[in-house]
Amino acid sequence: MRAMYRVITVCALPWLSGIAVAEDWQVAKQADGITVSLSAQPGSDYKTYKGVVTINAPLVKVRGLQEDASGACAWIHECKSQKLLKHEGAKSWTYTQFNTPWPVTPRDSVLEVTSSEGADGSITRQLKGVPTYLPEEKGFVRVAQVEGYWKLEPKGPNATQVTYQVHTEPGGSVPSWLANKFVVDAPFNTLKSLKALAEQR
Repeated sequence: MRAMYRVITVCALPWLSGIAVAEDWQVAKQADGITVSLSAQPGSDYKTYKGVVTINAPLVKVRGLQEDASGACAWIHECKSQKLLKHEGAKSWTYTQFNTPWPVTPRDSVLEVTSSEGADGSITRQLKGVPTYLPEEKGFVRVAQVEGYWKLEPKGPNATQVTYQVHTEPGGSVPSWLANKFVVDAPFNTLKSLKALAEQR
């Protein structure tokens, strides 16, 4: 079980939004204790999103929900299915399929997740898309690029601050209205569902 903590469910539909250089954050939505901010990404038509929420549950419980790769579709925005492909040391690989509204072809994504633990007990998982890790699936467009991270920070024995930041190049053709909607809905709905499940007694 200790090794399993590295296997986090990392995709909250990363088919629409590479990161690290995003700046000039603008708050796009604040509700239910969740703040979603957006930033333009140099060289990209798609914005980077960042969602932050404090969950009234210990970090170990939040982590447990994220370790369940297949069960995590209960809280990942528009997730159809997800599975763990491989786990090796501090790295894991996951494959996820996503629902998309008509007429957009459904997306799928393969991620490499590198996990680290801070001296303060925090957990960070860097997310990197590896689209050629698996052959393409019929009926899906493979997400071309993903870069981002999850960070879980303990805030006392019964609270965890969660930050989720991602930029994605979705591949294929995506209408601008859908892209703009996604970069707000994906982090917000993912964190809202994760918070609700983690706070259940």
